[in-house]
Amino acid sequence: MAERHLREEASQDQADKILIKQFSTKSEAETEDLGFRLGKMLKTGDVVALNGELGAGKTHFTSGVAKSIGISSHITSPTYTIVNEYTEGEVLLMHFDTYRLTCGDDLYDIGFDDYLARKGIIIIEWAENVDDALPENTIKVNIKRHDSEGENLRTIEIEFPEGDERNDSFGI
Repeated sequence: MAERHLREEASQDQADKILIKQFSTKSEAETEDLGFRLGKMLKTGDVVALNGELGAGKTHFTSGVAKSIGISSHITSPTYTIVNEYTEGEVLLMHFDTYRLTCGDDLYDIGFDDYLARKGIIIIEWAENVDDALPENTIKVNIKRHDSEGENLRTIEIEFPEGDERNDSFGI
C-alpha cells in the first residue's frame, strides 16, 4: 500500500502559530493518494491553493481530491481554459489553473467571486500567481519535486488555516 511510503513531519511556526504538515511521496500514485486523503476532509466552500513547479504533481494531487468526492472523470489541468468544472461527484469541483494569470485582479476579472458563491470545492493550481485574491481560510499545499534524488520523490506541505480543526486530525 502506498501509505507506508508516506512520511509526515509537523513543524510549528512560533511567530504565526501555523502548523504545517509535511509528507514525502515516492510516486505519482502516492501523491494522488495524499490528495484523496485531503479530499475526504474537504467540505463545501473550501479553497485549496496548490503551489509547485511545472511537473511537481499538482494535477495528480487534484485527481486524488476528485476521486475522494466521487468524480471518475480524467482530471486535466485547465491551462488554457483557466477553469474546469466537475459536477458528477458529491460536491461541485472547480479546478483552476492560474499559470497564465498575473495577479488576483485577473482572477476576479473572470468571475472568481461567482465561483466562490457557488459553494463547491475550489482547487487552484499555480496559486502563488493570485495569492492576493485567496480567501483567508484557504488550505495551502506546496509540492516540491526532488529530481536529483534519482527517484520520483516529492515533498508536500499542507497548511490548514489557523484554528481549523481538521489540522489536528489530518495525518497518517
